[in-house]
Amino acid sequence: MRKLLFLPAALPFLCAASPHMRVGLDQVPPGSKCVESASLNSFIGQPASMQLGAQMMAAARAPKLRWVAAGSPAGKDVEPKRLTVQLDGQSRVASARCG
Repeated sequence: MRKLLFLPAALPFLCAASPHMRVGLDQVPPGSKCVESASLNSFIGQPASMQLGAQMMAAARAPKLRWVAAGSPAGKDVEPKRLTVQLDGQSRVASARCG
């Protein structure tokens, strides 16, 4: 039971630690670059999960995903193929942007 209490806090790190999870090729064409669209706003407030990450990648046509925990710096490296998802203190999506 105690282990389950730590799961929500660790979820963003577990998702980020899964570099081999891929979105289906039919969802993100090879060579795609991330595209910011209004559809990404529909994910704001939803709890972070691997399934949600895959849905967001498909919506943005992004072949890469980065979760950023609340209070953590996102870094200055810009990757046009990556979707960066900022999480709030409850591990819910606060914002999403390309880069």
